[in-house]
Amino acid sequence: MSYRLKDNLNSRYFEAANKMTPKNARRRIIAYVESYDDVYFWRTVLSGFENDKRYFEVMLPSRVNLTKGKKSVLMNFIGERIGEDMIACVDADYDYLMQGITPISKKILDSPYVFHTYVYAIENYQCYAPSLHDVCVMVTLNDHAVFDFVEFMKQYSEACYPLFVWSIMIHREDFYHEFTITDFCKVVELGGFNMHYPENTILNIRNKTSKKLKQLQHTYPELNDKYDKMDEEIRLLGVTPETTYLYIQGHHIFDNVVSPILSYVCEYLRRERENDIYNNALHNTQMHNELSCYEHSLEDIAAMLKKNSGYINSLPFKKLKQDVSHYLGEENDNN
Repeated sequence: MSYRLKDNLNSRYFEAANKMTPKNARRRIIAYVESYDDVYFWRTVLSGFENDKRYFEVMLPSRVNLTKGKKSVLMNFIGERIGEDMIACVDADYDYLMQGITPISKKILDSPYVFHTYVYAIENYQCYAPSLHDVCVMVTLNDHAVFDFVEFMKQYSEACYPLFVWSIMIHREDFYHEFTITDFCKVVELGGFNMHYPENTILNIRNKTSKKLKQLQHTYPELNDKYDKMDEEIRLLGVTPETTYLYIQGHHIFDNVVSPILSYVCEYLRRERENDIYNNALHNTQMHNELSCYEHSLEDIAAMLKKNSGYINSLPFKKLKQDVSHYLGEENDNN
């Protein structure tokens, strides 16, 4: 028996089980997600909608094998609709910005039972700029604001934006194999970072994107006149020059932009806290004890980023929650 057929049987089982439960029992809604890392994020999204009438169970795409990923989640929608007791929760990737041009994009946008992140992936939410200082505090237990994450990510986004518009345009024109998402990410890599002179990093990115833009404009002259229209359209979808980083490949932003910056800033804050201990300890024993206590309290950057939920007030996240409200018939719900 194929796993597709087994999952269809699972769908019918969940619907039948809900019908057989007592009328005063809570309705169970299964939420399929792409991978282990997605479980906590979607639990964060859905928990606010649980009440005495319903609850969600977040799980991987299949109960019968270890298949994961976006395609595996959406396989549950081939054939019959899986129904109101089962939903799919996936990363938007570029599919949201494709606006139905591809089959997967159309399925994600058209189905009332598929929810997407709006931003590229959950990693982009975890790297939400206004929350990054709080991540530093979680890691170092030092609340000294020594770096302006919001301003840096704004300038980084503005430097990337024109090339990002071209990337979306090329993907829509089906030239993506000639300028892939990976190619784009290589252009907008930091190329070195000094927290005391972040303007040098921004200037480097602007130079690299400008060079690549000239190359694309020369290679695809027929697309030059389409730039303004594409710019206007993706702005209407929520992308702005100041927030482009939310729509760039999530792993790139997490691994190659935000994590390296956090490493520099957290190391600075850690040393600052240790210097405070050195300078204020009354004797060596107190100093060693205090340093040992502090070191045992430090947290891992990647782990704290994955647990970061400071994105809950961001506009894309609010749109996502509005979609869930609409699905539940609670458009006026304050959740």
